Amino acid sequence: MDRLDHLEHLDKHLVDELAQVARETVRDELREQTRKQRRTATLYAASGAVALYAGGALAVALGLALATGLPGWAAALITAVILGVAAYALRNAARPGHTHHSAAPAHVVGGTPPAGPPGGLGTPYPPMPNTAPGTGVDLDGPHHRT
Repeated sequence: MDRLDHLEHLDKHLVDELAQVARETVRDELREQTRKQRRTATLYAASGAVALYAGGALAVALGLALATGLPGWAAALITAVILGVAAYALRNAARPGHTHHSAAPAHVVGGTPPAGPPGGLGTPYPPMPNTAPGTGVDLDGPHHRT
């Protein structure tokens, strides 16, 4: 029986050793992936900063070009309007389902919330009850339902 006890101890030791090697391998792999992702994120951030400066230089160039035939304040105002229109167009391009605005909010159509947001990711907020909890007070207003 001593020999079996010894083998059991070896098996447990082997399992512990294999688990340790697996943990170290996974940890090293995650570190390597994190290092690559950090480098990629840094390059994207640097690219964004350079693009921001390039956009600023382009706006200054546009303003200076307009200032050759207009007063400086008018050239600056036109440049600002052009940049504002570009920002609005880019925002609408990012949200294709929202190309125009209506007087009523999108979530108040016929008194019921929509089935979900345009992206189809489920309801953006939990449904609201028609009455306050425990009071029976109608939250929809003075009109009566039948």
